[in-house]
Amino acid sequence: MNKALKILLIGGPSTGKTSAINILKEQGYTCFEEVSREVTKKAQEEGITQLFLTEPLLFSEKLLEGRIKQHQEAEKSNEAFVFLDRGIPDVSTYLDYKSTSYPSMFTEANEKYKYDKVFIFPIWDEIYLSDNERYESLTEAKEIQQLLVKTYQDLGYTLTEVPKLPIAQRIQFILNQLKH
Repeated sequence: MNKALKILLIGGPSTGKTSAINILKEQGYTCFEEVSREVTKKAQEEGITQLFLTEPLLFSEKLLEGRIKQHQEAEKSNEAFVFLDRGIPDVSTYLDYKSTSYPSMFTEANEKYKYDKVFIFPIWDEIYLSDNERYESLTEAKEIQQLLVKTYQDLGYTLTEVPKLPIAQRIQFILNQLKH
């Protein structure tokens, strides 16, 4: 049995990652959705409007736990590819963005759990939206994007930028890259 290649989709807020994951799922690929929306919605149900803003470390611990679980599940897949919406290093990136100190378990997880290919979705002003779970302004999204690039490159990843095209063409670009 071959191990699935773990294909990571990263990028700042509102860059099209979730739309891509949804289409890949429709096409029959195994996909893992963004964990932060689930954590945020659960906190909102408990009366906490933005857990990341009020308790960034607690929020990030929950994210890290969820993303490690996704990584471990992806490891067990016998599919050719498994797609993940955001990765483990995103967690420490956001903590760095908020200048929040954190225990070494975050950086240790970045080193322990690796991805096979990383696609970065660029900030695209024309498609940027905020909603109940996405609180960042476009300016903040651009700052986060720069930190994501630095974090992943510092971890030794080569990032493949997904062109700003209609979503179907973005998906085709990703799938074509995986054929090489």
